[in-house]
Amino acid sequence: MKKLLAIVFLVAVIYGIWWLFFNDKAVVKTKEESLKVGNHSSAFNESMAAAMNSYFDMKSAFVNADTFKIKEQNKRFLVLIDSIKIAEMSHDTSAIYQSATMQMSDIKANAAAILGETDITEMRQDFRMVSENLYPFLKTIKYEGPSLYWQNCPMAFGEDKEANWISNTKEIINPYLGVNHPVYKSAMLHCGEIKDTIK
Repeated sequence: MKKLLAIVFLVAVIYGIWWLFFNDKAVVKTKEESLKVGNHSSAFNESMAAAMNSYFDMKSAFVNADTFKIKEQNKRFLVLIDSIKIAEMSHDTSAIYQSATMQMSDIKANAAAILGETDITEMRQDFRMVSENLYPFLKTIKYEGPSLYWQNCPMAFGEDKEANWISNTKEIINPYLGVNHPVYKSAMLHCGEIKDTIK
C-alpha cells in the first residue's frame, strides 16, 4: 500500500511540474503574441501603397516648390490616407490599433493644414509634421511594402533646424531645399542622409 501511495505521489509531482512548465510557456507565448501585429490583407497593403505613392508625389512637388501641385497631391493624399483599411487592425492588440488610429488622425490633421497655407516654407513645416507622424505609423502597423528610407536634412529650415522625410529610394532628393531654393538654388538638392530603413 505504501509503495502504491509513493507511486501515486511521484506521478502527481511529475504531472504538477510538467503542467507548470508548459502552462508558463503558454502564458508567455500568449503575452508575446498579443503584442504582435498580424500579417495584413492584400487590400490593406494596396491601400497603404496608394497612400504612400501619393505622399511621394507630394514630396516631388515640394522638391520643385510647385505650390499648386503640392495642394493637388495633398488633396489626393488626404483621400488615400483616409482609405487605408485601418479597421482590419482592430483584431490586433488594442494598444496597437489605438496608436495607429491616433497617428493616422495626426497625419490627416497636418496634411489638411497644408491646404490653408500660401507660403512654401509654412507648407514645408506642415509636410515635416506629416512625415514625423507617418514614420511611427509605418512602424506601428509593421509596414509590409517595399523598403522605404527615413531621410534627414540637418539644415532644412536654416542652420541646426533639421527635418525628416520618407523616400522610396536611397537617393537623397531634398523636399525642403529642393531645386528652386531662394538662397541655395539647386545646390543643396542632395543634402541629407538616411537615418533608418523601414521594412
